[in-house]
Amino acid sequence: QVQLVESGGGLVQPGGSLRLSCVASGSILSVGGMGWYRQAPGKERELVAWISRFGSITYAESVKGRFSVSRDNAKNTVSLQMNGLKPEDTAVYLCNADVTLLSEGALRNYWGQGTQVTVSS
Repeated sequence: QVQLVESGGGLVQPGGSLRLSCVASGSILSVGGMGWYRQAPGKERELVAWISRFGSITYAESVKGRFSVSRDNAKNTVSLQMNGLKPEDTAVYLCNADVTLLSEGALRNYWGQGTQVTVSS
């Protein structure tokens, strides 16, 4: 069993910053790609940022230059530094990871429960 637990969401004014963190725990042999998606009310879930185990990064066009994703392979964590936040960044942010299980060696994809980010004055 694998759990992804996010932290760091909240309410921030436009132009402000937040840092999200996600830790993967459980029966983990290794963690592959990790990243963040978001889903706003009435909209589809979209990729925000993705980082491979070896550091290759993909960002959504809408967050380039404002958000920065990083990871710590030793701690199985991924973080998202969000600067210059805009009202349109308001959404539930979900952590996602590809995990190879200790017990069976299979690669599976997992989601966290999500953390709310609200950008409003």
